[in-house]
Amino acid sequence: MHHSTTPMMALPLFLSSLFLLNYTTLSTAANINKKTHFRPELKSELAETPVTTFFEVTKPIQVPRTKPCSYLLLQHDFGYTYGLPPVLANYTTPSHCPCQKFAKIVLQWEVTCNGTQFDRIFGVWLGGVELLRSCTAEPITTGIVWTVKKDITRYYSLLMNNQTLAVYLGNIVTSIYTGVYHVNLTVHFYPAKANLGNSVGEYGSWADLISPISRNLPLNDGLWFEIKNSTDIESKKFIIPQNAYRAVLEVYVSFHEKDEFWYTNLPNDLSNPPQNGAFREVVVTLDGVEVGAIWPFTVIYTGGFNPLLWRPITGIGSFYLPSYDIEVTPFLGTILDGKTHEFAFSVTNALNVWFIDANLHVWLDKKSVKTKGQLLKHYISPAVVSLISNFTGINGNILTTVNKSASSVG
Repeated sequence: MHHSTTPMMALPLFLSSLFLLNYTTLSTAANINKKTHFRPELKSELAETPVTTFFEVTKPIQVPRTKPCSYLLLQHDFGYTYGLPPVLANYTTPSHCPCQKFAKIVLQWEVTCNGTQFDRIFGVWLGGVELLRSCTAEPITTGIVWTVKKDITRYYSLLMNNQTLAVYLGNIVTSIYTGVYHVNLTVHFYPAKANLGNSVGEYGSWADLISPISRNLPLNDGLWFEIKNSTDIESKKFIIPQNAYRAVLEVYVSFHEKDEFWYTNLPNDLSNPPQNGAFREVVVTLDGVEVGAIWPFTVIYTGGFNPLLWRPITGIGSFYLPSYDIEVTPFLGTILDGKTHEFAFSVTNALNVWFIDANLHVWLDKKSVKTKGQLLKHYISPAVVSLISNFTGINGNILTTVNKSASSVG
């Protein structure tokens, strides 16, 4: 990990321009809500301006050449929703679909919005299991539309049971920030090809059970845990079926407020207040033992640095925040006792605030009542951080290097 920066007062020219442009943009956005500032001919031009489509460049989802069975899960206008409970809806299994074997299942989040608004983080959960973590686009007065399509086939077993759908998008509407997000949430079930018959096919390769490692409803926020500093630990207890033979922990991560740009943070001897440097890792423990660590991708949200950089193409991962898989199968032998166990999360060097939760994907041996396992070898070294700085006055470079190794055999 390489990090080069200077204190705020000595920002490089291009960054100074970005922040200046950002300030000008927000000031202009505030003014355009006062109609007295418009010339009549400008009003006419804006009325004829088409809605802008925003998008993220991603790899297309490969779907079978079968007609999907689709239905609308939720239709909602997210206005002033900050600090309120998530929007809930009843999810029922796709019993209306002619075919009950699906090769691909796709979640579609489609939004229109106009006005002025900040970027807002949001999440979609089914039965407490997170399906999507994303960021809203920053709208313009003439209106925008964007669509996020995510392959959620790995949640197959979850989708075959009635559940409670929860969506949290904390938005604030004022006389200046007027944008309301008009959301349609749809799921598309693509039938397996006829020639698959009754064979296992792609739809048989996913986990038999998915357990939420997230906060429980009811609450006035997202279902994610909030990590507020480097010593904060959030956890969730669970019980695993005794006939499990594989387990994978899928972890969702997003970073905000003082740590939104953590990869640009200065070492503490160069910053006031302390910024804890440019290294972060999400540490995951099982019953107090570290089982894995995540070095998160540096997602830049749609308002990052300057909103004009992300119109209409958004930053990588901003619409599709990645999740991270930790293989916990080697540890199954220690938790197949029918007793309660606990996953916990912390963030090295964290500042306020990180949103983290997880989904435990479990594969079951249907021919066995109880499986057996043993942890044979487990080793995780602490992260060794090396920092070299070279400054002349207030300008300089900082090189941060981190080494860590992990190995588990069961």
